[in-house]
Amino acid sequence: MRSLYVGIIICLFAGMTMAQEGESETSSGRTMRPIVRGQHFAVASMKAEATRAAERILEKGGNAFDAIVAGQAVLGIVDAAMNGVGADATLLVYDAKAKKVFSINAEGTAPRLATIEWYKEHNGGKLPVNDSLLSGTVPGCVDAWYILLDRWGTMTFAQVLSEAIDLAENGFPVGDSLARALATSQKLRKYPTSTRVYLPNNQPPKAGDIFRNPDLARTLKRLLEAEKQNASKGRHEALKAARDRFYKGDIAREMAKFSEENGGLFRYEDFAGYTAKIEEPVWIDYHGYQIYKNASASQGPAELFALRILEGYDLKAMGHNSADYIHTSVEAIKLAFADREKYLGDMDFIKIPYAGLLSKEYAAERRKLIDNSTASLAFRPGTAEKFTSDTTPLHRPVKITTSDHADHDGDTSYIAVVDSSRNMITFTPSLHSAFGTGVVMGNLGFIFNCRGDYYSLEPGEANALAPGKRPRSTLQGTLVMKDGQPQMVLGTPGADQQVLLTMQTLLNMIEFGMNVQQAIEAPKWLTRAFPASPFPHTMYPGDLSVESRVPDSVRKQLLARGHKLRVTGAWSDGSLAAIVIDLKTGVLNAGTDPRTEAYAWAW
Repeated sequence: MRSLYVGIIICLFAGMTMAQEGESETSSGRTMRPIVRGQHFAVASMKAEATRAAERILEKGGNAFDAIVAGQAVLGIVDAAMNGVGADATLLVYDAKAKKVFSINAEGTAPRLATIEWYKEHNGGKLPVNDSLLSGTVPGCVDAWYILLDRWGTMTFAQVLSEAIDLAENGFPVGDSLARALATSQKLRKYPTSTRVYLPNNQPPKAGDIFRNPDLARTLKRLLEAEKQNASKGRHEALKAARDRFYKGDIAREMAKFSEENGGLFRYEDFAGYTAKIEEPVWIDYHGYQIYKNASASQGPAELFALRILEGYDLKAMGHNSADYIHTSVEAIKLAFADREKYLGDMDFIKIPYAGLLSKEYAAERRKLIDNSTASLAFRPGTAEKFTSDTTPLHRPVKITTSDHADHDGDTSYIAVVDSSRNMITFTPSLHSAFGTGVVMGNLGFIFNCRGDYYSLEPGEANALAPGKRPRSTLQGTLVMKDGQPQMVLGTPGADQQVLLTMQTLLNMIEFGMNVQQAIEAPKWLTRAFPASPFPHTMYPGDLSVESRVPDSVRKQLLARGHKLRVTGAWSDGSLAAIVIDLKTGVLNAGTDPRTEAYAWAW
């Protein structure tokens, strides 16, 4: 263990030294942080404590599935504003034994009492944004833990949750980002149960203060109690008992009781009937790389739509972050996200014509809409169903608003793990916005995600609210295969901008030959020229922002093409983490974003 801490100190020193010497966009290719390399395993997450927790499980002989549960459980405590026990999640998994990629859909569902009519009658036809139980969905993370451990893991809940319980019970030093979130959150102050946990003595903990959440520790210990009581029945039954105590036992009944007493729509049946799902992912081949995304209730496939359009261009010849490259990429994203609005949602409720959406023929049709000299201000979904065996038109309305305000930016958390067998996981857990609904559930010590503010209240839309339906989430990650081998996992917080950030990072590596750290650190662009996921789903036609490291000459060209350009801080857009396997040497290369507190480790 001493060697681990020495290694961490060396990595930190190396990162600071490189930061002083130069940045990733210099001719030398230096980076603000070093690539962390290893031969056996790698972890990358939004917090050092979570990375450490996953690493410890791997050192003890656990596999990637054990490790990522331990890491995310800790992540939910030290990055409590962004994820936790009440979070929803999407995961992509490469099972090295089966040599197959799986999608895990741990998105939450709407309560059975939640209908469009209810919100029109009782809430003025509006969804509360980032606040109150009326914006929540059923937590999915605990069921994701169970699926990972039961299907692929080797360890018990007692083993993988031990560090999370210790941190919740005995405390940890508050990080800078959590301290800022606690200091600026207004909604926590509205709810007594939240004030009691997060604002002791009515004061937010400061960076470096020791923060404890004994209520959450007691909740997690209940899972362990159920597991221990059922250990004689075998590992599967013991794990299931722990999971069922959350969704069907006394924890579920306490959540339901608190909801009913505090104006929420959640009832016991909503938790008892919930299940996360193992599903088939969708993918495309992009220049020899097989790019995988979650198929249902995720915006992730929109990245594949955009890549299909972009593969018809010589992006490398355009030059990295040239005006041509940024303009073409932004226009492709606009088209892809118009199709996101029309087609993507919960596949238990709607049909998604992926055969058309992912076809080269459809991409060629969409590509014709891009004007190389002018930024589009229009919203232009296509008719992908024409390129399927069933060409029946999908009459799916999409209501667009350019008034009011909806936020395209946001926060989530992230963790990725690759183990010595080359099992590979990308795990994106989230409360959606800082502290989710803002409401700590009674004495349980955790907050629900507020993903319910993503639903549409327009009947017939792909993402229209319905009881038991999952919202089309912004949560997504990327898993890449090459030559039949697992090659990469990457992801990021960032709400609607997640797809834009992972796509740019991926293209930085594939098209421009950057290593993982250079690709993460390279200047980013973002756009809000599509409907935002949160209610009221505002679109900002022509919007484009670039980090100030993008040259002024490029900015002037973008303005000349009609983009409504904003310039953000030099290191303001991104929170990426990634692990890339060198298929020639087998070496693991882990990178994290210097814009955040993210941290990588490999051995």
